[in-house]
Amino acid sequence: MEPTGPTHRTPSKAVSQLRKGVLEYCVLALMRDGPRYGVELLRELEETGALATSQGTVYPLLSRLRRDELVVTSWRESTSGPPRRYYELTEAGHAALAEFTGTWPGFRDAVDRLLTPTACVQSSGKAEE
Repeated sequence: MEPTGPTHRTPSKAVSQLRKGVLEYCVLALMRDGPRYGVELLRELEETGALATSQGTVYPLLSRLRRDELVVTSWRESTSGPPRRYYELTEAGHAALAEFTGTWPGFRDAVDRLLTPTACVQSSGKAEE
């Protein structure tokens, strides 16, 4: 019988937790080069595969980024429908993204070191240094 309950984590739970941790910064990164509208952000996240999410996740996130003054919004006319709300990074948004961008490689490398099995194990069972 497989273990169940709060101590058993399925891969989908792991992916969900990873996505929650980085999604905000990935959305900020998508706005690095200029304003984007919501559906455009969703489409680009979908194209990554691992970061695909729903409107029910992205729009509340965008609202929070706006409240936190990391983005500002503006309305623009669209040639293919109603006006669109565009989101653009503020100076604080650029700073938050820069901080994450600087922190991410060390964080990623630390996790990789912990997840990668030790290559050389001595017969005593201890890893070689």
